[in-house]
Amino acid sequence: MTSHLSKLLTAAARGSFPPADGSVTVLPPPSPRDVGVAAFTCHAVVFADVEPSWVRDRIAPGDLSAPLSPPFLTALGERVGREANNIDMVTVAEALPGPPPLELAETTDRGHPRITRALRHRDDVRAWTTADGGTLVIGRGVADRWELAVEVDGVAQGHGLGRRLAYAARHLLPAGELLWAQVAPGNARSVRGILAAGFVPVGAEVLMVPHGGRG
Repeated sequence: MTSHLSKLLTAAARGSFPPADGSVTVLPPPSPRDVGVAAFTCHAVVFADVEPSWVRDRIAPGDLSAPLSPPFLTALGERVGREANNIDMVTVAEALPGPPPLELAETTDRGHPRITRALRHRDDVRAWTTADGGTLVIGRGVADRWELAVEVDGVAQGHGLGRRLAYAARHLLPAGELLWAQVAPGNARSVRGILAAGFVPVGAEVLMVPHGGRG
């Protein structure tokens, strides 16, 4: 069954955002694994097992930064027994037709750090590598959306491989599907690569993860 959060995210990806009225929407978590806060323009969404009144008591009216602030995230973590992971920029792109314009070899090696990390946060994980040091991972993440992660070995960095991996990933999903990518805002190289691959920013997001499960 499609969750409320899934519908909201899909609508945002299509350009229909929550009202920019400074309010906070509280939704049930789409799964026991997925708990967190998403922020759009002048609107935040808390998806956690908390009462709306509990959220309102901790966010002053008109404080647009409060839902992603350390005080609120700390309080939310204490409330749900978790801790805040990274605050990421959230981007999305539509699937593209045809085979990927990059030679990819699918791998079943679950020992790669990027793949191991993906398995903690996603289902249906698949991974591909390139001969020149690239790794591409796709899996079902928050609200069952398809999510992307890429990693480029040190010697291969700075030559556009991350951008090509992200673009190639758009060819690995069926037509009409959406592919999401979360990027740390301070990782300027990755931000530039994701945007150059055709991904569009829609907001920011922080996931609340079990203690010791950051990363």
